[in-house]
Parts: sequence; C-alpha cells; structure tokens
Amino acid sequence: MLQNFRTHALAVEFYKECKKVTLPAYAKDQLRRAAFSVALNLAEGAARPSLKDRLRFYSISLASLREVQSVIQLEGLSQLEPKADHLGACIYKLVHQ
Repeated sequence: MLQNFRTHALAVEFYKECKKVTLPAYAKDQLRRAAFSVALNLAEGAARPSLKDRLRFYSISLASLREVQSVIQLEGLSQLEPKADHLGACIYKLVHQ
C-alpha cells in the first residue's frame, strides 16, 4: 500500500536527508524525531478507514513538519528547505482535500 503513496515516500527520503545533517546532539535528536514523526503519521493515517481519522493523522504529520522547518530555520540548514517546502505542500494537499 505505502509503495504507491508518494507523499510517504517523500517523507522517508526527507528523513534520510535529515539523518545526514551535522548538528549539536540536542538539535539533531529533535530534528530526527520530528522528521520520523512526519513519515510515521502519514503511514498511520493512510491505514485509517475513515476520512476524519486520516485527516487527523495527516494534520499531525504537517505539524511535525512545521517543527522540522523551525529547526531548519534556527540552525540555518538551508539545504533542507526546498525538500521540506515540497513535502509540506504535498501534506497540505492531503489535509485540505
């Protein structure tokens, strides 16, 4: 099922990019956990039977991405901005379907 879910695939790819970043331990941990949450909530939402449940998890995923974007801004990780923005647009579309 998830192999055809492009937004989830983008989230997984984005998580892998976040893992490569060099940051102080506290910031890297926060970035990785939030990026991990983006992919996990997309996957859990996709498994929910009702639209209301799916939208709830997709919204949580979007909130986690906003957390990631804050770390990106605070730590000056401009190389991650384009992928984060693209992923954000994809999740936004899911939330506002």
